[in-house]
Order: sequence, then C-alpha cells, then structure tokens
Amino acid sequence: MFIAVYEFEIKEGTETEFRKAWLEVTKAVYQNCGSFGSRLHTSDNPNILVGYAQWPDRQQWEKDHELTDALYLQARQRMKYCLVQLKTVYQLEVSDDYLQASPAT
Repeated sequence: MFIAVYEFEIKEGTETEFRKAWLEVTKAVYQNCGSFGSRLHTSDNPNILVGYAQWPDRQQWEKDHELTDALYLQARQRMKYCLVQLKTVYQLEVSDDYLQASPAT
C-alpha cells in the first residue's frame, strides 16, 4: 500500500469552502482513479490542513488521471482558489500495519 501525505496552506477564511471542494475532488479520485480514499486533518495552525491518501501502490498514484467531469473540474478550481500552496510532504510505502477500525474493548 502507498500513502501520500499533503500539506494544504489555505487562505484565511476559506476553510469551509476548501473542505467542501476537497471532499468533492477526493470522491471523484476515489470513484475514478483507483485510490482507497483520503482523510483531511486540521492542525494547530488554522491555515494548514493535512491530507492523507491511500493507494494500492505507487504506480496507481503516479498514473496520469485525467478526469473531465464538470463537477470535479469545478471543485478543483474552488480548491485551487483557496490555496496559498500545496506540498506533497511524504510519499510512503506501508511497512507494518496495525491500524484498527475501532478501539479495543
């Protein structure tokens, strides 16, 4: 499994719009590009959000995924409007995995 970790620096006051657009983009990527989905996290800095996306492997992540759906393209534009900058912070291969869906009881 391959993981990409992104850091989104967003313009002040755009968090709600960014998060809505991020979700639409993420759903489209999941439905059309072979990802396992993504999570978006807030940080101590209100203008920095961190995304974590899972893929079956690096090759699937690196493919040129050209989506032409109008809703996807509009959501990408809204996302870009909110951004100051986007960085891929880490590109990770899973070496060991003990992440659980629920806490132990």
